[in-house]
Amino acid sequence: MTDAPLHWHPAAAAPAIAPGGLHLWHLHADARGDDLESALALLGERQRRRALGMTHQGYRERYIRAQAGLRRVLGLYLGLPPRAVGFTYGPAGKPAAAQALGALEFNLTTTADLALVAISRGGEVGIDCEWLRPRRDLEAIARRMFSPAQVRALLATPQAERLAFFYRAWTALEADAKADGRGLFRPREPGAQVPQVMHCIPAPGHIAAVARAQLPPREQWLTLELMPLAGGSAEESNP
Repeated sequence: MTDAPLHWHPAAAAPAIAPGGLHLWHLHADARGDDLESALALLGERQRRRALGMTHQGYRERYIRAQAGLRRVLGLYLGLPPRAVGFTYGPAGKPAAAQALGALEFNLTTTADLALVAISRGGEVGIDCEWLRPRRDLEAIARRMFSPAQVRALLATPQAERLAFFYRAWTALEADAKADGRGLFRPREPGAQVPQVMHCIPAPGHIAAVARAQLPPREQWLTLELMPLAGGSAEESNP
């Protein structure tokens, strides 16, 4: 099937999200995104410690901007300053917004210089995005992580289409595992519902998958772009 490219709409406020709704936010995690000092000032202590422990400058800066953007987005929905957003963590480390009391679910994915946040009012949500970079170890990864049927399908796919097939399968696997927070290497709970997974193209050369028990039609997704913070904007607040 052909995956739909997403069109992003700049937003400074969070639209109301109805029960069953799904909003996707595009964050710039590279130098086009938030001023780095302003972004760092928004992080909580746990996030700040993790950021400052990263030795690779590029990874550190992308992490800071993505986490600050996540706080800004959640703050828009919760009516809180970004720094006031609190998090709780599931057994495998999946975060939840403490102030949302289960009414608002979210998930964050970062790849290369792109970050996406899924906001859901219809149950737990998972999102994964990947940059379609060539790999020589596709078959080895597939044999380790995919089902036998998926491996056979990958190997039967024409070479020119194999990379896209691999990343569709990989993003679906990641989004599924992130939806319930179990992680990639833990089996699904017996009797647990298998989520619906849908793919989209968030930017040229990328593919993303979203997983939830039941997703709205793609034309009902709201796709929003978070505008970057300028220098000295760390005190951003929300009504």
